[in-house]
Amino acid sequence: MDRQSVSAPTGTRCPMHDAAFAADPHQVYDRLRAHGPAGPVELAPGIDATLVVGHETALRVLQNTTLFARDSRRWTALNEGHIPLDHPVLPMMAYRPNCLFTDGAVHLRLRKAVTDSLARLNITRIRRDVEPIAGYLIDRFSERGRADLLNDYAKLLPLLLFNKLFGCPADIGDTLTSAMSAIFDGKDALRANEELTACLMQLIALKRRQPGDDVTSWLIQHPAGLTDEELKDQLVMLMGAGVEPERNLIGNALLLLLSPDADGRDSGLLIEEAIDHVLWNQTPIANYATHYPVQDVDLGGVVAEAGTPVVISFAAANTDPALAEARRKHSRGAHLAWGAGPHACPAKDPAQVIAVTAIEKLLNALPDLMLAVPEQDLQWRPGPFHRALVALPVAFSPAPATHVASALQSRTVPAVGEQPLPTAPAVAARPEPARKKGFWSTFLDIFRV
Repeated sequence: MDRQSVSAPTGTRCPMHDAAFAADPHQVYDRLRAHGPAGPVELAPGIDATLVVGHETALRVLQNTTLFARDSRRWTALNEGHIPLDHPVLPMMAYRPNCLFTDGAVHLRLRKAVTDSLARLNITRIRRDVEPIAGYLIDRFSERGRADLLNDYAKLLPLLLFNKLFGCPADIGDTLTSAMSAIFDGKDALRANEELTACLMQLIALKRRQPGDDVTSWLIQHPAGLTDEELKDQLVMLMGAGVEPERNLIGNALLLLLSPDADGRDSGLLIEEAIDHVLWNQTPIANYATHYPVQDVDLGGVVAEAGTPVVISFAAANTDPALAEARRKHSRGAHLAWGAGPHACPAKDPAQVIAVTAIEKLLNALPDLMLAVPEQDLQWRPGPFHRALVALPVAFSPAPATHVASALQSRTVPAVGEQPLPTAPAVAARPEPARKKGFWSTFLDIFRV
């Protein structure tokens, strides 16, 4: 097996970064599965890996922390300088001292801080935080009668929600939103990562001085005693592990519900059933959980060399013929959409509540929502890790922007017995240029939250 190298020939490696893979990733999974439970792939130009497509082998890798490490500082090709430091996949694969990329006692300590902090988010709190953000986003397009539900809604809602959960003030939240969007879209990743780091360090310094009822403050207060650098990287991990999967879960479930075939909303499919169907069949994070063997390992006939990336295909494992009966029954505990083992997703329940609430709010606000293009014309975003639409254009009957209107009215109408403040005389002064507001600061201006 070729050692990872930008200049190494791909040979029979299956590319996972082209339009053909985006359109039909299962043809790659099936081709690999025909030869065994794992096979050689190219995640991106110059990034070779072994992709695990068998369910049993995936569990073996995910659960064996002795043989398979998550610390990407073991990545031989990166250590030897064969991979450029500005390569667009590095934000998803390069080491950070967080739960995703650590092992052993360090991982246990960091994960304990994260899971304890997330445990303080109850279902009522999550729904309370999602609903006004959903209403705000819906109001931005409801009067148009058309929208792109991915970029106007599913992409923005989790970004804004994490601003709320992290306790971000306006300026930090705007930067956090724009930087994370750039990283997910692969745009100037180095600059975006610098902006992300800077704004999170600002947030941590603020919360150390002024703690609040938010995840950032809870992480700071945790007995694990995280350093600022560790805090920053746990927040990055939470954003990365929450935003991209959540937007794909919402977007893919909406596509299923709006599809005119028998599986869609016309058949009475419940939102929870649509989400479960997506987790099985359009897994939002399709391929990830990169491991690095500590020694050469035989994975069903394919040798994964020590220090080379072994990627788990959650999507392929979910379609393994060995799971035919579980798939038929849609057994919730059988699919690997949430991972398995010590690195399994610690926030699967909040993630599902967020998606259900977001979809409920949208379908209730716009009950005649329908796809604006034939389903076969929709495109899937290229990339090795996700199963994500490029856009989800819809049409509906225009509706008034009720949430924003009521919020503005509550601020502008004086209370009973209250006199309006007198208007100050005009003062001739040079106005300072206004900072361009982002989504988060605009939301805070409207809802005063």
